[in-house]
Parts: sequence; structure tokens; C-alpha cells
Amino acid sequence: MALSGGAPVEVRHLLKRFGTTAAVDDVTFTVGGGEFFSLLGPSGCGKTTTLRVIGGFERADAGHVLIDGRPMGQLPPNRRETYMVFQRLALFPHYHVFDNVAFGLRMKRLPEVEVRRRAREALALVRLEGMETRRISELSGGQQQRVALARALVNRPRVLLLDEPLSALDLKLRLQMQEELKRLQRELGTTFIYVTHDQGEAMAMSDRVGVMDAGRLLQVGTPLDIYERPQTPFVAHFIGDANLIQGTVDALEPRTIAVRAGALRIHAHRDGWERLGAPISVCIRPERVWVAAAGDSAGGLRGRIEDRAFVGQAVKYRIDVDGLPLRASVPYRSGTPLFAVGETVAVGWDAGQAVPVPADGGGFEHADVADRRDLRPAGPASA
Repeated sequence: MALSGGAPVEVRHLLKRFGTTAAVDDVTFTVGGGEFFSLLGPSGCGKTTTLRVIGGFERADAGHVLIDGRPMGQLPPNRRETYMVFQRLALFPHYHVFDNVAFGLRMKRLPEVEVRRRAREALALVRLEGMETRRISELSGGQQQRVALARALVNRPRVLLLDEPLSALDLKLRLQMQEELKRLQRELGTTFIYVTHDQGEAMAMSDRVGVMDAGRLLQVGTPLDIYERPQTPFVAHFIGDANLIQGTVDALEPRTIAVRAGALRIHAHRDGWERLGAPISVCIRPERVWVAAAGDSAGGLRGRIEDRAFVGQAVKYRIDVDGLPLRASVPYRSGTPLFAVGETVAVGWDAGQAVPVPADGGGFEHADVADRRDLRPAGPASA
């Protein structure tokens, strides 16, 4: 299928209100031509409204949308080089598969020979050859999703907007369709802007991700950047699982910082923005936490196993460390020791993998613990 290439998209200081609520609040980002970009966040965060403004289905109260450098202004959807795949697929149940896909082209009054050629190409792209005469009601959920994609792609949009298109599918189908969407995007070079509340989905498919909450765009980066270096406590919690320890900066060292968190003094990577005495959060991913028998490791923190779950590839622990709840995810291999609930263990992490995050106020309080210890986690993870 011949396409004109994906168009870059710029969103500048976008504002959209519904009554007194700012559904989209001063949102700015750019999407490169041919990029797979996802807007990720919980329900009601403003991601779908942002997508609808880009597509021309909503009018912004302020700000600008540019596609391939051209301001969209108040252009209607049919005059933009975009096509939107909605969460509810809006397929025509009384049409066959082929007629669903060909509908838009026929509305443009293209020659029927051209309509049939392009519709067949689009169906081949989504691997629905041979199903042209099926009715929509005869298709599985995944097949219906493919029809919706073919109906979008047949119009050869330079920007494809997708609003949680996989949310109604079961887990296995969602995973299959994630692979198909990424394959299509790579083959066609179309710019994809994808909205989802599923962080695994966004991380698996996207070149870059923008995380939204309460109408604000909190962070934009590659999936790896956002996972490894979250810039807010919300992002740390929303992207994957995280131990987020709140405290104050107690000391600045050349490569690390010391953070006072209640009874504990822990060390984390230093990024350079930290200030002595300032509140801070430290993000430690559970898979970065090691767990060892209490007497087998020098250094580290002493904790008590509160809960344990075996999930096949890993053993997940919830550990109490002087009142601080800590989660660990330990890779499981045959012979890996399993610690029992109630058992005392040593835990720790490499300070370079503990990430400082600007605090959102408050801190971990545990003033009733008398013996305040200076513990730099060490042991298996840093050996």
C-alpha cells in the first residue's frame, strides 16, 4: 500500500475545559513523523480529549495543533490528514467486511476499480484475506478490530489516532494485536498516536510515551527512560511497580545522596538537582531489591517477611523494614531459596539503581524507633 509517509504532529499549550474542569491543562508535546507515540494515564486524565482535539473532534479553548507544520485551527476531521480508530469500533453490522472497509472510499466517490484495489490491499495488511464476504457479527473481537484498522488504513492517513482500541479484548488477543499494530506501524511508516490506560501496552509498543494525570502531561520519554528515571511520584507508581520511600536529603556525596527516612538512612543515585535538607522520594523497583538469609550477607537492611507469592518466573515478597513496607521481586530458578512468612532476612539494593524523585510533600514518619542507623545497602546486588 503506497503511503505519503507519517506526518509530524505538534501540540502547543493545549487547554480544553468542560465547565470549570480543565480536562487538558497546558499540554505541549511533539510527535515525529513515523513515530509510535502513546498517551498513557488513568481514566479521566485527559488523554482521549487530547486525541480528539488533534483529530478535530473537539475544539480547544486555547493552544495549537500543527500537522506537518500546518496549523489545524478549526479544520474539521475530514480536512485533516488524520483518521481516528475509536474505542467502540462503530462498524456497520449490516455490511460485509469488504463494504465496511470500502465505505470511506466510496463516500469520496473514487472509481470502483480503485476502491476494490485499495480495500483488498488494506485487508491483506491486517491479514483478513478471504473474509471479505463475512458479516461483522460472524467475526471474533480480534477480527473486528482488524476490520476497523483496515477501514482506517485504506484512507492512507499520515497520522493514525487510536483511542484504547484493544480495551475490549481478552489478554491473549490484546497481546496478539499489540504485535500486529507495531508490525503495521513499522511497515507503513504512519505516525501513530495511541491512547491507553495500560502501561504494559504502552511500554511494549511505543517509541515514546507521554504520561498524563489530572489533565497535565507529567513526563515524556522512551519507555526505558520513564521506567528508569521517573520524574514524579505518580509516574514512578503508574509505570510498573515501585517502592517509593519518602524522606529528606541528609548528605550530598559525589555520586550518591544519603536520605533520612524515619529510622533509616539510605543511599541513592545522585542526579544533581537534589538539595540538602529538602524533601525527596527514592524510587526502587522491586526487581532491583535482593533478599538473602539474615546471616549470609554483610551489610544491607534487616527485615521481616510479611507476605510471599510465587508467580512462576519470580518470587514476590512484602518485607517490613523498621516499619517501612518494601516489595522485592526475586527471579526464580530451580533451587532458589524461598523465605517463609515471618522469617528475618537481609535486604538491599545497589545505590546506583535507587532513583531520586522530587517529593510531592510529606515524608515517611517513624519517630518512635529509637535506634537510628546509617545503612548503605550492600551485598549480592553490588558485589
